[in-house]
Amino acid sequence: MLKSISKTLLTGLFTILPIILTVYLLYWLAISSENIMRSALHLILPDLAYFPGLGMLVGLVVVFFVGLMMKAIIVRQLFIFSEQLLYRLPIIKTIYRAMRDLFDFFTPKKDRFGRVVTVKVTGMELIGFVTQEDTTKLSTSFSSEEGVLVYIPMSYMIGGFTVLIPRKDIRHCSMSMDEAMQFVLTAGITGKKSNK
Repeated sequence: MLKSISKTLLTGLFTILPIILTVYLLYWLAISSENIMRSALHLILPDLAYFPGLGMLVGLVVVFFVGLMMKAIIVRQLFIFSEQLLYRLPIIKTIYRAMRDLFDFFTPKKDRFGRVVTVKVTGMELIGFVTQEDTTKLSTSFSSEEGVLVYIPMSYMIGGFTVLIPRKDIRHCSMSMDEAMQFVLTAGITGKKSNK
């Protein structure tokens, strides 16, 4: 009886937790943008013109405007130039590069990874993502004409490995990028194929 109750409670918890965490993250982003933009708006607008939620709306407009501006070649070049300056600053470059890599990972670009593959390692097969087909342009000590650079993520976003694998030890996997990421990051729990 007690085992059945605890199992039901766990099922309820695991059902509700992702929803709560998603809502909380959205709430935190909304409150943070509201607080940051409110301070800036109080310098421009009188107190009577400000209303709750205006900071969040202005924040969305600013983000949209920045995204729009990034489509212009000149703005993109200026951004790349300013990034190169940041990469030369001792402490900032480490933090900024880590943040940039993290956000680039979640950016919806089709060319972020080449393809989904399975990698043979001592009798096991691991799901990986090709990051470099041509490794000859890498450092001389880490390049091979017969090798492919593959990122092998670990489950539950713990980390991953980038390995140089001979082409003969990888084979194409018919999963889409989203299916493979979902499958790996949840340790195969969401192994159900999508209806696409």
